[in-house]
Order: sequence, then C-alpha cells, then structure tokens
Amino acid sequence: MAGDLTRLLRAHAAGDPEAFDRLVPLVYDDLRRVARRQLRRGQPLALLETTGLVHEVWLKLVDGLDVDWQDRQHFLAVCARAMRQVIVDHARRVGAVKRGGGVAALELDEERLPADADATRVLTVDHALTRLAKRSPRLAQVVECRFFAGLSEGETAEALGISLRTAQREWLRARAWLREDLGGPQTP
Repeated sequence: MAGDLTRLLRAHAAGDPEAFDRLVPLVYDDLRRVARRQLRRGQPLALLETTGLVHEVWLKLVDGLDVDWQDRQHFLAVCARAMRQVIVDHARRVGAVKRGGGVAALELDEERLPADADATRVLTVDHALTRLAKRSPRLAQVVECRFFAGLSEGETAEALGISLRTAQREWLRARAWLREDLGGPQTP
C-alpha cells in the first residue's frame, strides 16, 4: 500500500489528474481513524464529526494545496498540518459563535464531541505552536502530528521520516517548551 500511495502521489505531481482521486481508497480509513481518535481525545470540535473532519481535510488537500508530493511520510505530515488548520479554523468559528457570531447547526453523530468544548485551548496552543515553529520547525511538526492529528509516536516518526526514539525525544522537548511558553502545568 505504501508503494501504491507513493506512486500515486508522484503521478499526481507529474500532472495525472486522476491520481489524487485514486488515493481515496488507500487513505480514507486511515484518515477516519485519525479523526476518530482526535475527536475522542476531547479536542474542541463540538458539532464536528469524524466524516466531516476527514472531508474538510481532504478538501484542503485537493483544492488548497499545490504540493510536490514525495512519499507516504510526506503525505502524512501534510495531512497532520491540514488537520491542525481544520481544527483551529473550527475552534475560531466556535469562539465566534460564543460571542454571538452566528447560530451553530446541530448534527447528530455518535462520534461527535459534546457542544461547548474548550476552543480557547486549541487557539492558545496554535499561537504557541506558531512561536515554536520559528525556533524549531521540526518540534512544531511533532506537535502537529501528535496534538492536532492525533498520531501515535510511531505514526509521527513515520510521517516525519525520523526514528521512533527521535519522535519521542522531540515530543518531550516540544511539550516542555509549550508548558513553559504557556506558563503552566498544562500539556497538549
């Protein structure tokens, strides 16, 4: 499967307009698994359900990114970044609604988080992560993979093309930096 994914990513980069569509069956279940895990972690995704999260990430990948795809690891890393953008955008919308910016539609889904989860936490971590990226882009990528995409240590290592031990060590470093930056004991 990893070989097929890499081949299709390269075909897409070479201009094959159908290659990206053929990726769907290869990655859809993985993206749903990641989204489901993220929703269960209690991230502030009120009224956003697994399928919606996957579809928003997919639309970002198809419509909004001009990426020179390299391989499966690169694809996973880009998905992690897209997941972060979707989550942060959703948290901003939740914050706007709390301030009277609109009425939220209610969707019924057993995988949906309870309404009014803490969107402020995601936005605070996102701002801190932007500061961290200026100091150490790879530490920021580790946080994107672990916190925003909900990837495991092994999946993070694979997505970033680093060893498992390096992923673990950098996750510890990133959490320590974020803890200090955020000024308290909370960790992402």
